[in-house]
Amino acid sequence: MAPRKRPNPPFFFAMVPTIYRRYSRITRTSTVLRLLHVLALIRHNMVSDWLADAIAIYNDESHNRREEYVAQVHFPARILEDILEWAFKALPDEILVGLDVSELRNLPEIEVEFQGEKQRKNLFAGQGYRINEAVMVNRGDSFSVHHLPEEWTDDVFGTDRGPRAGRFTHWLHTHPNCPAIPSEADASAAQSTDGVDLILGIEFSPEGPLPWFDGIEGERRVIGEKKSWFTRKDKRKVLGVAPTGHRIHSLELIAFHKAGLGVNVVFVNDDGIAY
Repeated sequence: MAPRKRPNPPFFFAMVPTIYRRYSRITRTSTVLRLLHVLALIRHNMVSDWLADAIAIYNDESHNRREEYVAQVHFPARILEDILEWAFKALPDEILVGLDVSELRNLPEIEVEFQGEKQRKNLFAGQGYRINEAVMVNRGDSFSVHHLPEEWTDDVFGTDRGPRAGRFTHWLHTHPNCPAIPSEADASAAQSTDGVDLILGIEFSPEGPLPWFDGIEGERRVIGEKKSWFTRKDKRKVLGVAPTGHRIHSLELIAFHKAGLGVNVVFVNDDGIAY
C-alpha cells in the first residue's frame, strides 16, 4: 500500500517559517542599528573624564554663587572640549569663537536651580536658549583677535555692527597662559555683542613663548579644583592632556554682559542637563 501523501498546509501556515526567518533577520538588523544609534548619541554626548569632573566642580560653584549673577547661559561641555582643541592647535595665538543658540530653551528645572533673586529677563540676545554651535572665526594677538577676517564680513554685516560684525549671538575668546579677566580691548569689543562675551583662560605646559601671566586683578572662576597660583611648576596638578600633548593645569571661564554685569555659566550635556 502506497504511503499516504501529506496534504499541503494552508498558505498562511506554509509561510510561517519563511516569515519567521525574514522577521528574525529584520529584527536583529533593526536592533543592531538602534544600538549603534544609541551608542553614537552617547559618544557624541560624552566628554573626557577629566573635563567632566572639572566642569562638575565649576557647576557646584555656579550654584553656590548664583545670587551674584543677573543671568545665566547654558554651555554644552562637548563644545568646550572642541574649543580647547582649537585653542591648542592655534598656539601661540588667541582664538575668537562665534557661538549661536538653538531653538531649544534651557530646561526650566535647571534654570530654577541656578537662578538667583537678581535675575533679569530679556537682558541679552539668546537668553534662555542653549548654545548649540561654535565656529572658530579668527586667531591673533589680544587686539587683532577681535576683528573678523574679510571672508567673515559682507554687506549685511557691515562696519556699523562693530569689529566683529555681529555675526553670532555670543562670542568667546581664549587667553593662553593668562587668567580669564577682561582687558580694555575685550571690554571694547563686547560693546557690539548682542549676547554675552566669554573668556577662556588656559594654564598649560610646555609653555613655549607664553609663560603663565598672573598678577591681574579681577574676578576669577576656575574650572576644576581651586588651587594656589604660586605652586612650583614641577608640582602643578595636571587636569588633563590636550590632543596636541600639552598638559592642562588649569582652566578659567567667565561670561559678562557689555554693561559690565556678570553672567553665570552652567555646563550641560546635549540634553540640557547640568553636570
